[in-house]
Amino acid sequence: MPLRINHNIAAINSHRNLTRNTEVQNKNLERLSSGLKINRGADSPAGLIISERMRAQIAGLRQAIDNSETGITMLQTAEGALEEVNRTLINARQLAISSANEAVNDESMMAANQQEFEDTLHTIDRIASIANYGKKAILDGSMGANGVAAGDHLEFISATEKTQSSPVGGYQVEIREAATRSSVRGTVPLTQAIIDAGEQLTFSEGGISLNFETIAGESVETTMNRLEKAVIESGMNIEMVRIPGSATNPDAPQLLNFRHKEYGSEHSFQVASNTSGVLSAQADTSNIIKNGLDVAGFIGGELGLGKGQILTGSLPTKVSGLKIRYTGESAPPPGKYAGSVTLSQNSLVFHVGPNVDQSTSFSLRSINSKKLGNGVTNDSGFRSLNDVELTEASKAQDAIMIIDKAIEEITSFRGKMGAFQKNDLESNLNYLRNAHENVTNAESIIRDADMAEEMSAFARNQILVESSTAMLAQANQTPMAVLKLING
Repeated sequence: MPLRINHNIAAINSHRNLTRNTEVQNKNLERLSSGLKINRGADSPAGLIISERMRAQIAGLRQAIDNSETGITMLQTAEGALEEVNRTLINARQLAISSANEAVNDESMMAANQQEFEDTLHTIDRIASIANYGKKAILDGSMGANGVAAGDHLEFISATEKTQSSPVGGYQVEIREAATRSSVRGTVPLTQAIIDAGEQLTFSEGGISLNFETIAGESVETTMNRLEKAVIESGMNIEMVRIPGSATNPDAPQLLNFRHKEYGSEHSFQVASNTSGVLSAQADTSNIIKNGLDVAGFIGGELGLGKGQILTGSLPTKVSGLKIRYTGESAPPPGKYAGSVTLSQNSLVFHVGPNVDQSTSFSLRSINSKKLGNGVTNDSGFRSLNDVELTEASKAQDAIMIIDKAIEEITSFRGKMGAFQKNDLESNLNYLRNAHENVTNAESIIRDADMAEEMSAFARNQILVESSTAMLAQANQTPMAVLKLING
């Protein structure tokens, strides 16, 4: 075996192995102390990139969970306020029914009911103004889509979170056809001879039927008045149309004319008469009267969907969900707009996902008394809940309709809010929690160290380091043999 003193190859080899084993052991120590398999980019470049992206995703999921939970608490705050408004409206309806009891009420009782009703209006308006989440007012309309209509017979009803803010000048409204009511007009006038012969008229609407018979000897005007009263008392949603001045002669023949109280093609009623032409086209044959028309037109250049007098922006367009009412009896001349609607979109935007553009919107409407009970046709001229008076029995009857509409609006709004909370926020929250668990597990598989495996590797490398150290010591003893040759 050759012996050299300039180079100790065995020592170099042992040192190289010792260095390598020490580095591996140090990595084992690093992983065991940090609990991570990847501590720097050199450990696994691709694994580090994927892991860091997942960490960002996990942080986003965690924040999205917080966002959804706080969104739910906001809606629950609004729900609590709406529940109190609902209770207040039910109390207001009770007052209206009390005032409608004309037989026993006197002026002082009506005045007391009116005073209490005004207090309920103040309560509703107060709740609308003070219902806050933090410093945000949530039920005054500032967190929804707010609009105003300009033009004769044009009224802004509502908009949704999908409706876009209008440009300068608002959305132009073009009405092609005005809404009408289903109506029937006799072709044969009601005469004294027909009355004396015993005419029978039959009406049916909304599951309610009325059979009316004339009384021999009654004048035409008396019969008309009795018929009009019978229709009103029946509760049917139809009314008699009287021509002004038709009662100048009580015995003058008069044409019967009836129409539905509601506008649109979906409302109908049935009529029949013993004499052909008095109401039905043929004697003793019922005619279905369904000739009402829905409003038709365009909003902001987009086709509107008509239902009665309500024109709604179609989906999916910039005016989606925008509702306006056109109350004109006829459409404006061709080429002329009915008016415009200016809308500001301030709906709540909840960011409920870990990435960009993963948000959902909800519009919180105003519950001010001026914004409730709009659009109800009534003889008292009440335009909203705020206009209602209970000082007369007839006004109380109209008040019941207005309050019923307000209750319907609040309960419908609560239902819509509940559906959004359940289907958008709570369902999304369940998904986020599941996704957070799964993504965290995936990141753990890539990044976290297997402690049992690392301990086994550490024990192995520790033995190798000690062995390499011992062999290096042995290799360093080889040059001593050269001294023995020199010393002889």
